[in-house]
This record gives sequence, C-alpha cells and structure tokens, in this order.
Amino acid sequence: MFWFDKNNNHAILLAGILALTVGVGVSRFAFTSLLPPMLDDILNISFAGILASINYVGYLSGSLFSIFIKDIHAKVKYFRIGVMLCVITSLLLGLSENNIIWIISRLLAGFGAAMALVVGSAIVMLKLKNINKTKAMGIHFSGLGFSILITDLLMRGVFAYGGNWQDAWLVLALFGGLFSCYSAYILSFEKQPLANVIKHKFDKSLFSPLVFILILAYFTEGVGMVVQATFLPDIVNSLKGLSGYGGYIWLVVGIAGIPSSIIWMRLAHRFGSINIMMAAMLLQIVGILIPTFSSNIYLNLFSGILYGSTFIGLVALFMNYGGQLAGKNPVFIMGAITSAYGIGQILAPLYCIAFIEQFNSYNLALYLTALIVLVGILLLAFANYKLRDLQPCIQ
Repeated sequence: MFWFDKNNNHAILLAGILALTVGVGVSRFAFTSLLPPMLDDILNISFAGILASINYVGYLSGSLFSIFIKDIHAKVKYFRIGVMLCVITSLLLGLSENNIIWIISRLLAGFGAAMALVVGSAIVMLKLKNINKTKAMGIHFSGLGFSILITDLLMRGVFAYGGNWQDAWLVLALFGGLFSCYSAYILSFEKQPLANVIKHKFDKSLFSPLVFILILAYFTEGVGMVVQATFLPDIVNSLKGLSGYGGYIWLVVGIAGIPSSIIWMRLAHRFGSINIMMAAMLLQIVGILIPTFSSNIYLNLFSGILYGSTFIGLVALFMNYGGQLAGKNPVFIMGAITSAYGIGQILAPLYCIAFIEQFNSYNLALYLTALIVLVGILLLAFANYKLRDLQPCIQ
C-alpha cells in the first residue's frame, strides 16, 4: 500500500500531520483542553501558568538544539526521541500528582514538541518531491488544527464514559504512541555510507536583516499565540454568562485551524508571504480583544475562530518562509525563528499570571498581548518597505 511507501508524498504528509498531533496536540494543547477540570481538582491558576512557561522553556531549548543538528540521520534520530518524550511525559501526567514530576514532564514535553514540530517539519520538507512545497506544507501544518480537534475529542470521549482528567492523559498517551510509530517509520531516510552523509554547517551568512526581522516578528507572534493557547477556556468561562462554554470555544479553535494553513499558504503563494503574515496577525489582534469588551457567545465563538484560523496559519507561514530562506538546511532558520517564538511563549504566561492575580481579570493581559502583536506587524511592514530588494523570490 502506498501509505507505507516512505517516498510517497501522501504518506509523508500523513506522517507529518500525525507527528504534529503527537508533538503539539498530545504534548501541548491537550493541557489547554484539560485545564478546567485540572483547575477544579489539582491545579491553581498560578501553577498552571508556571507549567505552561516551563513547557515553553523545554520548547525553546529544543528549538535552539535543532539549529545545530548537522546531518539528516541525526535529525531523524532526534525526531524519534522527541515524539517518544511527548508520549512518555503525557503518560506521567496521568499516573502522578507530584509537582516535581509534573514540572520535569512539562519541560521534557516541550523539548519533544520542538523535535516533532521543528525537526519533523524540516524532514517533511526535505522528503517531499515534485510538488509545490508552499501548498504542500500548508497541508502539513493543517496537522496543528487536527491536533487540537483530535485531542479535544479524545478528552471529551473519556469524560463521556465517566473518566477523569487522569484517564484522559492515559488515553492521549496511548493514541500518541500509535501515531508516533507510523510517523517514525515514514519520516526516515535510507542509510548511506558515512562518507556520503550530507552535513549542514552552522551558516552565519543566512542571518540577513530580513531574517532578523522575521525572528523578532515571530517572537511577537509567540506572545500572541500562547496567551489564548494556555488560558482561552478559562478566559471564556470567566465571562459573565459564559461559564462552561470555554471547552466548546476551544473545540471551535481546532475546527477552524484545520483548513487555515492550507488557505493562508495559498494566499501567500498568490500575494506574498509577508503581506499575508501581516493580514493574519491583524485578524488575530481582533480575536484577542473580543473577550475584553463582549461576553456575547457568538462574538466569542468568532474570537475562537479567528484565533484558530490565524495562529495555525501563522506557524505555517513563518516556518515555510524561514525554511525556504535556508535552502537545503530548512531546520536552521526554522529552529532560529522558533527559538524566538519560544521566548515569547515563556514570557507571556508569566505576565498573564501577574495581571490576573493583581486585577482578577484577563483584560490587561489581553491588551498587552494585542499591542505586542501589533509591533510584529509594524516590523513586517518595515521589512516589506525597506528590505524589498533583499527579499528572495519566495511566495
């Protein structure tokens, strides 16, 4: 069957989507889905924010580490280690309530997520043959939306049959293990003699002014993404008349995210990546601000749609554009920009906690987040205006 052909583009894309489901869904977004029941039982909002930041410390370390992985077989090895860590650490959350174990688990889960997302996406990009890679990578990154949808539905299935949040982590780990086996099999390369293995050296010349602006802009998007990624169900539940609706809004995020990367990448192919990045970030700001002025269920559903359809699309846009700027070693710039993204993801939950504890409201945190994303738009606008002649012909 072609689904088990390591060189078939359809199999490669399916393996990439399943890898994202494990690395981003099971290892990261499942925590958001399960946050309300865990807050009711074992966690407080401060420790939840700390765990989110620790998870992104691991993600940042993995992103930085990925820059220095030299040859393709090492990339495959660390990708496999990463998805394995995602599964094991999720299993630990279902088996233990020890705070130290949770901290270590979230740290290692973040590292594993970076291997699955950054290194796994680079492997997918390298393996795809005779295909428009911008459009194909849009399909690959649709796995981010699937990751939210699949893990949220699995969690809901567990609760529907009388399980609790611990049972949900165990079921997620089981499915993550199954998905990992397929991805690890497909996303690999034939063994070559040691002398023929291509190694990629650390190339400082790739850090052009355009790349530096891309790094800074992706930092602001890391902030814009993580606040709702961590707290969205609780933000909605805290609004007047919307208690209990947070989980449904999060489900909408996943549904909206599935086609988003495909749509945004097609738009990028037509209108240019940087132009479309700015448009997506502007819509994201609208979604971030809606809960600050309205408790209307339909507007907040729209906020969830805007969030899911923009943050996933922006990951695809930035990662694809950075990967193509790097040429034959896409993991190089992918890792560099994701490191900046990770720093934003570490900082944002911490200032959110401070504002929530001080003012008992998410509003100030959301205002600051929107402002930071606006700075990212201005940086990209500067790149479009000042660095136009330096931009390669990448759509």
